[in-house]
Amino acid sequence: MDKWPKSILIAVLLGCLIGSPFVFQINPYYYDILLGIGISIILAASLNLVNGYTGQFSLGHAGFMGIGAYASSWVTLSYGYCLGANTTSTTTVFLLALLGGGLMAGIAGLMVGVPSLRLKGDYLAIVTLAFNEIIKGVIQNAEPLGAQRGLGGMVQHTNFFWTFGFAALTVYVVVHLVNSTYGRGFLAVRDDEIAAEAMGINTTKYKVLAFVLGAFFAGIAGGLYAHFKQFIHPEGFNFLRSVDIVVMVILGGMGNTAGVCFAAVLLTILPEFLRSVSHYTWLPLWLQQIAENRMILYSLLLIVLMLTRPQGLFGGLGMPRRRKDVEK
Repeated sequence: MDKWPKSILIAVLLGCLIGSPFVFQINPYYYDILLGIGISIILAASLNLVNGYTGQFSLGHAGFMGIGAYASSWVTLSYGYCLGANTTSTTTVFLLALLGGGLMAGIAGLMVGVPSLRLKGDYLAIVTLAFNEIIKGVIQNAEPLGAQRGLGGMVQHTNFFWTFGFAALTVYVVVHLVNSTYGRGFLAVRDDEIAAEAMGINTTKYKVLAFVLGAFFAGIAGGLYAHFKQFIHPEGFNFLRSVDIVVMVILGGMGNTAGVCFAAVLLTILPEFLRSVSHYTWLPLWLQQIAENRMILYSLLLIVLMLTRPQGLFGGLGMPRRRKDVEK
């Protein structure tokens, strides 16, 4: 995916704004899936900056999502009507809360990134996994955030426009950053970190920057999620949620933004499609029983896809080539 002209981004935002009133009228079940797709695109595209373009391996993305969700929810619950009770005022507070949640997640990313991103490979994955569990444990014991009871009562500000508007903005920022002169440092770190350091590139700076930006957009996604579902619980941001996001990045093709976005759409729709398969009475009984446990089918499909396309669905297509691949 090459750089997007600003005109395309503006056109997408205008399309989301115009289409929002019409999309809202569709079946609530499909509307829920549609907004879930937008949130998944934000999460997958932001993690792709870390795992795909910078070559790190983070397992704590759901922790940043949780920070954004709880921080933005706390702001809207506490100060949602501080500017007035009209729609414009509450929406303004909602946007400020989203940005505040993203900022909090970014600061957390900086706090984790500076000491831990000097690590590599499995060691970094373990640190980010531990961070995810720490965040979940802190929330579970934070009484102002609902602790184990969860936090609810948020106004449903999230709609089609905000979800896909931020999704488009996330993809735009990631694509333009990576394809910029400055952003080539991310690719240099991914290709050969030792060689990049020998060339005078501050690899830690690039890794921390990718981590902070990824965390910021994950926090935005968490805020959108919280103000759509209107109830959040610490278990919604656990290790398994992080794995789901990692699977989207790997399945789509690490370092390929278009592929990662496609995988986010596919893996959001697929479990719901398999849910409907279990109600097909014309299927053999044994197949219906398997379909009732749709996660088994979901897992089998992932295994088949990984065996047939281990580099991801779009791996190696439309992305800057690695130096090692060129040598081959």
